[in-house]
Amino acid sequence: MSGSQWDPDPSAELRRRWGRSPQERAGASSGGNCPDIWELDNGDVAVIGQDLTTSHRYRLPRGVSIDPGESMVVIPRSALISAKPHIPDS
Repeated sequence: MSGSQWDPDPSAELRRRWGRSPQERAGASSGGNCPDIWELDNGDVAVIGQDLTTSHRYRLPRGVSIDPGESMVVIPRSALISAKPHIPDS
């Protein structure tokens, strides 16, 4: 994270899903390997999606960077819209 240091807590546990499950959004999928958004027990957020870091690393707008140890993860719009009511205002 550029500008300030933030270190994720690897011991944080998944607490609650934000939004509907992938199966609820798009019907049943085999194995449940679909994008998802979760709040961790320490308040951080985990996003499960496709890693497109390599595809986008050299096409980022000015002022945007993917630092070592970070990845750009892409999720479908429907996952974020489904999560919107669960995202706290502060």
